[in-house]
Amino acid sequence: MKRRSSRIAAAAATVAVVAGFTTACNREGSGSGNAASDALVGIDLPRADSDFWNSYAVYTSLEIKKQQLKTLAVSNSQNDVTKLVANVQVFQSTGAKAVVIAPQDTGAIASTLDRLAKKKIPVISVDTRPEKGDVYMVVRADNKAYGTKACEYIGKQLGGKGKAAQLQGALDSINGRDRSEAFSACMKKKFPNIQVIDLATDWKGEVASAKLQSTLTAHPDLKGIYMQAGGVFLQPTLTLLKQKGLLKPVGQPGHITIVSNDGIPEEFDAIRKGQIDATLSQPADLYAKYAVYYAKAATEGKTFKPGPTDHGSTIIQLPNGLEDQLPAPLVTKENVDDESLWGNTID
Repeated sequence: MKRRSSRIAAAAATVAVVAGFTTACNREGSGSGNAASDALVGIDLPRADSDFWNSYAVYTSLEIKKQQLKTLAVSNSQNDVTKLVANVQVFQSTGAKAVVIAPQDTGAIASTLDRLAKKKIPVISVDTRPEKGDVYMVVRADNKAYGTKACEYIGKQLGGKGKAAQLQGALDSINGRDRSEAFSACMKKKFPNIQVIDLATDWKGEVASAKLQSTLTAHPDLKGIYMQAGGVFLQPTLTLLKQKGLLKPVGQPGHITIVSNDGIPEEFDAIRKGQIDATLSQPADLYAKYAVYYAKAATEGKTFKPGPTDHGSTIIQLPNGLEDQLPAPLVTKENVDDESLWGNTID
């Protein structure tokens, strides 16, 4: 698994170089004299400490070239909203006609969105939905469905009783809240005899490991774990369970049912080995594809309406814009080798 992670990280490290080359060389194949077709797009990557986001970075660099998008140098805000604000300011001052971001703190970005709106610079937000401020398009999967699907799988595997820990993402993020609230609501409604133990982690693997260790001490009869982000939680969780002698293969006595969320290759390997039961595949490839697609469309003045798309998703109306909700399938041992899953093609 580490070998594959290294390839992902190494490929992600080339994104800035690729983007710089793209800025200098790419032009639309048709209508090259059209100002919109040559418009610069600013793209900020949210972090580099997660295999999921490193994979997204790789796909983004590929889509920039494939769709012939002319960009400014790609930045990385490193999970720091102040850096994101500063990066966007650079985009604005250097002529960006559209901006692609993935704000990890969905509340703190509002003033930046307001400033861009005044300058008539459309914003595409990937994976996260800003709570305030205009957006041209949010490219995202249904995060409430993530929590519900994880609940249903764990609930059935536990036979409707026992204890399950939920490794929550940051609760100041709409993704963390959507997944947490949906998981808890589903458990309360469908599996009321399962006790849910919420562990807030701020999307940090070390925090998740420490809190899970304390939980296992207090609740040695824990039977289920929902990891809201396999990219940061998978390895710390597996390492901890192995150290405590609790990493039992699926089907063996003492196995703790684990459902993850991301769809990275490491999760697929863990499913094949029987270390975890399932994951929800966030479409890193489609996030990149349609982020670039909508950024290009925005510079060309195109508009969209709510309803089904031609790529198997649904656009919904938000109070502050539109959201393209992309499909995110549940992956188990039955379909883990499906070649259509991005986690089987990233390397």
